[in-house]
Amino acid sequence: MEIWLLRHAEAEDQSPSGRDEDRRLTEDGRRRMDFVARAIADLEPEFDGILTSPLVRARETAAPVVEALGAGDLVFETEALTPEADPRDVLAEVDRRKWKRVLLVGHNPHFASLLGLLVAGKNGAPIEMKKAGLARFEARPRASDVPATLRFFIPPGILERLGKN
Repeated sequence: MEIWLLRHAEAEDQSPSGRDEDRRLTEDGRRRMDFVARAIADLEPEFDGILTSPLVRARETAAPVVEALGAGDLVFETEALTPEADPRDVLAEVDRRKWKRVLLVGHNPHFASLLGLLVAGKNGAPIEMKKAGLARFEARPRASDVPATLRFFIPPGILERLGKN
């Protein structure tokens, strides 16, 4: 099974409502995601599903990827990808859905913990991921059977260059 992680792109520091969950992508974050989405589409991932945090900035990050892949019917929101969620919860959700290739769109500190869990097989080994960065893991038959094998970890600058070509 494959687990792909995409951290949300650059977001505004504070939303007009003052609520963290309402923070939107900046103009630069939206621009960057257009290129990142093209780069992801060029990889032809053929996702079985796309899980995104319900927070606005994650949904806005997923949107151009979903459009580039023509995958509108594959997108589902989950609380298991919110910033403070337990990383094992999202892996259990992937297992329940029985997907073989999934894209997860979320935030730090959750993604730092999830990356560490996938690499080390245990909690407490966070690995930072840049905004609009992408990672792909090959897991055992069940996503929750950690550790997984890191296949690539691509920073946003490289994804942008790939998406521009």
